[in-house]
Amino acid sequence: MREIINGSSLTLGTCYYPEHWDRSLWEEDLNRMLEAGIRVIRIAEFAWNKIEPREGEYTYEFFDSFLDVVEKTPMKVIFCTPTATPPAWLTEEYPEVLNAQMDGTLYRHGARRHYNYNSPVYQRFAANITERSAAHYGPRPCVIGWQIDNELNCETSEFYSESDTAAFREFLKKKYGTVEALNEAWGTVFWNQTYTAWSEVYVPQTTISNSTNPHRVLDYLRFISDSACRFAGLQARIIRKYKKPDDFITTNGLFGNLDNHRLAEESLDFMTYDSYPNFAYCLDDYRKDDPLKDRKWSRNLTETRAVSPVFGIMEQQSGANGWNTRMEAPTPRPGQMTLWTLQSIAHGADFVSYFRWRTCTVGTEIYWHGILDYSGRENRRLRELRDIHRKLEGLQEVAGSVYEARVGILKDYDNIWDAQLDRWHERVERESQKNLFAAAQLMHTPVDFVYLTEKTTLSDLRRYELLFYPHAVILTKERMALLEEYVREGGRLVMGCRTGYKDLNGRCVMDCLPGLAAELTGTDIPEYSFVAPDEETVYADWDGERIEAAVFNDILSPAGENARVLASYENSCYAGEPALIQNRFGKGEAYYFGGAFALDTAKTFLRKLGAAQPYKELIEAPEGCEIAVRSAMRRKSVPAGTEDAKGEAFLFVLNYQHEPVQITLKRPMRELTGGQTENGAVTVEKFGVRVYRMPE
Repeated sequence: MREIINGSSLTLGTCYYPEHWDRSLWEEDLNRMLEAGIRVIRIAEFAWNKIEPREGEYTYEFFDSFLDVVEKTPMKVIFCTPTATPPAWLTEEYPEVLNAQMDGTLYRHGARRHYNYNSPVYQRFAANITERSAAHYGPRPCVIGWQIDNELNCETSEFYSESDTAAFREFLKKKYGTVEALNEAWGTVFWNQTYTAWSEVYVPQTTISNSTNPHRVLDYLRFISDSACRFAGLQARIIRKYKKPDDFITTNGLFGNLDNHRLAEESLDFMTYDSYPNFAYCLDDYRKDDPLKDRKWSRNLTETRAVSPVFGIMEQQSGANGWNTRMEAPTPRPGQMTLWTLQSIAHGADFVSYFRWRTCTVGTEIYWHGILDYSGRENRRLRELRDIHRKLEGLQEVAGSVYEARVGILKDYDNIWDAQLDRWHERVERESQKNLFAAAQLMHTPVDFVYLTEKTTLSDLRRYELLFYPHAVILTKERMALLEEYVREGGRLVMGCRTGYKDLNGRCVMDCLPGLAAELTGTDIPEYSFVAPDEETVYADWDGERIEAAVFNDILSPAGENARVLASYENSCYAGEPALIQNRFGKGEAYYFGGAFALDTAKTFLRKLGAAQPYKELIEAPEGCEIAVRSAMRRKSVPAGTEDAKGEAFLFVLNYQHEPVQITLKRPMRELTGGQTENGAVTVEKFGVRVYRMPE
């Protein structure tokens, strides 16, 4: 059985860099970690030179010496492939391995992630260092798993080297076959961009006004994802040859221009995420009016859970954030380290590894603090870590359970990537994604992100009583067929403005909008417009309740005998026109809303459609608390609310407020971190957490 993410244990770890510290500290550090509850360390992700100090010259002594010390203790090790930071001898001798800016200027040695995935030379060196590492260190008893690279597509998720252009051409040849088919897909007749040979096709390049063919860029983003997935797959195949049967393969982080579902399916046993809620308090980015602040990281954990229902945290906030060049954030306040750890666990993490054990005294990350400060002295964060370990001892039965949600927000990579390159799409998508999640959080309504991929099935959607697909700009017949079947069987689906006006190539369709969604939603859209900057907020009236139709407005018309108008615009030049249509479709209902979802609008939808506060019979809590539930019943294909969906469940209450709050329990429940039974009014301290075993 795997040592972590095994369905039976919650485990704490930390990131450790033996190459940063004198060997005399190793054993002391390991014993102090164990005493504080740390059982796993991650090592080696930036230490290529410790294995191959010069081309073709290999030495294993350094990490063998460290692992010898580790194996005197019960500590376990996640070993990393060190490909995120190629050594200076490599980039100096083979500059073709370097990534480049759009204008062709090469990124040089001195930071990290300065390579490109598509250089045949770099692929050869990366495969070699992976093979050497896995073959030598894989048999070590203390090594329990492998991390591929570090934070794929972090720092940059764009690649413009000559190797990328060569690989991009091959990607397009495989997809389109001929230059003529490429021209048709990309609409190159516009602005005389027509290609006559593959040698004329490049990755996007610097242009006047930075305007590029959007269909080309959409394929380019798909290509970047493909490149990263293939690079991870190269390493995973090598590691599998040498790892022990129960050892795992993972990688850390969720970054841009990357199909994480494909990455996980092809190369990983589970995904891990790097969770830094203190980014909410970075001095340059802090927003006092943000209703979620550090709680916003629950959205990123929800993204991780969409890839791996039970997952790990490879880097969990433990100290202040900061490089010498950017990111200034305060030290976590007393209790926040605990809060953010339990935030991760509430969303499905069974392994939490803190970044880092000791704060580094050299380099770019000298202000990125770990559990210990520079001196290594006993401190408050170390004492809090011991208390976290004590709390987790009472939570071991939570391991292996999955997050429970009856509301889903549909997503797909085509629309995610299109929203990056299309300002019209980006504005509505940003507004609705932010506010739908915030509304669910503030109304204590757990949600999942549900990705529509080629492998998504009807049983995946049946788990949810209500689905939002806020701005499905790109639609396909296959996705619509799945959504129609979901609604026909009794599901409820909400779609927002700008739905259905593009095909997979990002070309605008010539159908009457909302295109492929017209029949399901019972909607016709004769006109549409951005909300003009010189007019006041646009509102609609929904049964006497005012809702904002933010950013963009589709002016609607019901189409079909089962369609009816639920709300009409109150103001603007289209006052009185329909703004929200409900269409009965089989046993279910589809809703089309003609705007983006403002925060109060999203709250209204959740409340009016009966999805808000599913646990109100058990608990009342202020908006400043998050409510999350992990269920021991794995409901992969079991509809929410059915008898079969019942099972042992655990209710998390997380107080993000800077003051104590009062919650009300409507039934007696046992609190697992303290062991006491609580009922009625309960005071949760600032940054406090309660975890209850829910009654049957």
